Amino acid sequence: MKTVDWETVRLFLHVLAASVWVGGQLTLVAIVPALRAVGSTATTVAARAFTRFAWPAFGVLVLTGIWNVAALPDEPASYEHTLTLKYVLVVLSGVTAYAHQRATSRSALAWSGALTGLFALGALFVGVWLAQ
Repeated sequence: MKTVDWETVRLFLHVLAASVWVGGQLTLVAIVPALRAVGSTATTVAARAFTRFAWPAFGVLVLTGIWNVAALPDEPASYEHTLTLKYVLVVLSGVTAYAHQRATSRSALAWSGALTGLFALGALFVGVWLAQ
């Protein structure tokens, strides 16, 4: 049997946190129409419940991301440029999620939610791309 090392733990935590951050957003997109049919406050209640898990997951993503980068050997400039793109997407995902949480109008909720999801998916894609 293989042994579990810190690299395995680090990658597991990073993937788990990404599953919560990105997967939770996708799940909410799927269930929001049904929640609206249940009642006017159902979406707010679900969003607040998700937030209690999403922000800690985002924090774990950032910390394990830093840990991942610290564990890298020297990489070529092309890798570094792609990694910078991932940093930008992660920051934009967090900023737009914060804007979404603070939004008061339907239009602000719509654009900030859409951008958060797009930036989160983009960061996920670039992360998989970097792992190749």
